[in-house]
Amino acid sequence: MDHVGIEPASVPVPPGVGGLRGLLAKNPLEADLTRRRFRIRAGAVEKVFTDAETWHVFGFNAVLAGGTDAIERVPLEQRSFAYEGAACACTVLDLLTFARGRRLRELLAGPARFHRHAAYLGAGRGYALLRLRPVWGARRAHPLLRWLALDGFGFEWSLRRADRMLGERATPDLLTRAHGALFDQGLGRLVWYHECASPEDVALRVGTYPAERRADLWSGVGFAATATGGAEADELWRLAEHAGADGFRPHLAQGCAFAAAARLRSGSLPAHVARAVPILAGAEPEEAASWADDALLALGHDARTQEEFHHWQARTRRAWTHRHRP
Repeated sequence: MDHVGIEPASVPVPPGVGGLRGLLAKNPLEADLTRRRFRIRAGAVEKVFTDAETWHVFGFNAVLAGGTDAIERVPLEQRSFAYEGAACACTVLDLLTFARGRRLRELLAGPARFHRHAAYLGAGRGYALLRLRPVWGARRAHPLLRWLALDGFGFEWSLRRADRMLGERATPDLLTRAHGALFDQGLGRLVWYHECASPEDVALRVGTYPAERRADLWSGVGFAATATGGAEADELWRLAEHAGADGFRPHLAQGCAFAAAARLRSGSLPAHVARAVPILAGAEPEEAASWADDALLALGHDARTQEEFHHWQARTRRAWTHRHRP
């Protein structure tokens, strides 16, 4: 069974857990984005984002409680968010105990092997919690997917400093300019959350950034709009129109294709993903996912640099362009 008595608000850290793990445990209230002054659209939309963050907290605290068995009883369509939280906790513990990534590697090789994309995003969130640059500690992970940690770093860093990151459009001093593109993907995902899936508000927010940053922001928006959801079909059509008007329609589709590939690999295709992909990518989920998977295979087993990661994205965009060529 996918769901055996697990509720998102039940955080598996018993009172007896103390020491470092007890200090690190997350308060379930962290999942309440209204406390961070995010835009509110009461009802089902707000619940989508709160649930995603609640399962992240659940996975984080599951690791602190001693294991990830409870995550396998999380509803399958929410399990990636829980493994994102688990990877975040593993990364924090590895860094604080100088374990050289042992817990994260074991998680990726074991229970999170079907949720690798989410796990690398979670690892980046762990680095952001400790204010450490992800590229220094992620070298023992997958040579190419490790760059996703910068995306996760961008999301978590911006989540905790939303007023400054969105209002002042700043970037953290500890990242180089070259890393800013991947950071901006995570920031783009945060914009989708912050604007509560309103296509007009998302487009207005993205439009406040310089043109050289908007491509990556739209990529992050496409990923979040697909993987997390929150928008109805008519809103997704409007989102695609806004991205096209801004000149970054392929980037929105590329983010969507990455999300489709990640979701299919996890064994779950929620209704919101099945709804979003044909609109944002203009193809069925399996086809869109194949663009990302084939582009990754084309790079070969030795791909490891940030430039090659960007080639992966560019090849995926070319597949979308070829599919929609007049």
